[in-house]
Amino acid sequence: MRNTFGNIFHAYCIATMLLLLCGQASAASVSVVGLFKNKAMVRIDGSSPKLISAGQTIQGVKLLSANSESATFEVDGKQRTLSMGQSFAAVSNGGKASVKLSADPRGHFVAMGAVNGHSVTFILDTGASSVALSSNDASRMGINYKSGEMMGVSTANGVIPAWRVTFNNVKLGDISLNQVEGLVVESEMPAALLGMSFLNRTDMTREGEIMTLTQRY
Repeated sequence: MRNTFGNIFHAYCIATMLLLLCGQASAASVSVVGLFKNKAMVRIDGSSPKLISAGQTIQGVKLLSANSESATFEVDGKQRTLSMGQSFAAVSNGGKASVKLSADPRGHFVAMGAVNGHSVTFILDTGASSVALSSNDASRMGINYKSGEMMGVSTANGVIPAWRVTFNNVKLGDISLNQVEGLVVESEMPAALLGMSFLNRTDMTREGEIMTLTQRY
């Protein structure tokens, strides 16, 4: 009788622990496929889209706020702000930081990131040798770019001034790289360019409309 009771109690403990662990599990990836006031349509771990309301938690993903332009989530105690079509990976790949990006309708990979701790919108550009900012963004971030090496870059409007600089930190999702070569261009830019000085320090894999970047070192 004692052995039977002990076995039942042991099985109950294991089942309880499994339920607790399952309840704490977090999503591996989250993609935004729709944005509304205080609501967002998300695809979690590649599943069918789900509508989530502000304050609601689904599979470890909590929506904090949302509007027609972006949504802010909390995953594993971290806040992430995503625009339409953007994705992020909430877990690391083999212990390495990684981020997933979804292509927009034009096939571009656009994501929110940061340079020297200041938020910026990036567009992934494998044709750009460096991470590139407009002079307006650089000034907003307090970067003394004119102390860098001046050069000229060719654009559709002719050759314009630019300066070679080194950014202390460039961050995209969980990927954070220090001492990244960059360029500040004396021109308006719709978004900063996430060029090869950043991308060369990651492994890039693409599956359909999803691009995964994994930090190499």
